[in-house]
Amino acid sequence: MKLLGILVVLLGSTLIAVSVEEPESKEKWVAPAAEARKKNPIPVNESSLAVGQRIYLQRCAGCHGKTGNGDGPDAADLGIHPAKLSNAVVQEQTDGELFWKVTVGKKPMPSYRSRLSPTDRWNVINYLRTLARR
Repeated sequence: MKLLGILVVLLGSTLIAVSVEEPESKEKWVAPAAEARKKNPIPVNESSLAVGQRIYLQRCAGCHGKTGNGDGPDAADLGIHPAKLSNAVVQEQTDGELFWKVTVGKKPMPSYRSRLSPTDRWNVINYLRTLARR
């Protein structure tokens, strides 16, 4: 019986160690289906892209990099690799999925719900689409 107790304690501490060491970046970040279906109400035009680029360079490039390759100057301090926004995996997501992610954030990325208006967030999504072509 004593041996069984020791095994339970050892197994439990092993499971705790494994769960603590599991990197956050391995978790799949999935938007709710209703959010993923949302359509971008802001047309892609020169004005939207200019606003989106300005916001992106001010708020996003520090971590995600100027061209969206996850190599911004602040990326090294995060402990994880920021998403490569120019990557096909990101670009294949719907505008609604990206909007939801920008809105709610995921540590270390902040939520932009109260930092940027919905219009500004949609403009950023329009601009993000241009990063795949760079």
